[in-house]
Amino acid sequence: MKTEETDHGRLEHWSPQDLAEAFARNEVAIIDVRTPQEYAFEHIHGALLAPLATFEPQNLPSQQGKALVFHCGSGVRSRKVAEACLAAGITPVAHLEGGFGAWKAAKLPYVTIDPATGGIKRVDPAAG
Repeated sequence: MKTEETDHGRLEHWSPQDLAEAFARNEVAIIDVRTPQEYAFEHIHGALLAPLATFEPQNLPSQQGKALVFHCGSGVRSRKVAEACLAAGITPVAHLEGGFGAWKAAKLPYVTIDPATGGIKRVDPAAG
């Protein structure tokens, strides 16, 4: 994990592996800030959806001792949301560096729509 001091506090930049490990330990809440259509097509299983277009920091769920880690497709939108949270006094916050693209490149599991059935399909690229 890398950190950066911003005008409103410390912003953490997490790698896909850092996020996967912390999520497995139940230490973070993952917030997907992509559009509902992007989320519906494929997303990290267990991630909550809070699209950038309608994002309001005060509407986030309680952290309950967990850091919030935002992600989007590439890391641009999630950084904006993380900075908005810092400006609103919400800490700690982080974003997934490289976004969902980096998550998939790291061969981490996600869910998608099965085109044959229209149902949810779990994808685990590391399993082969």
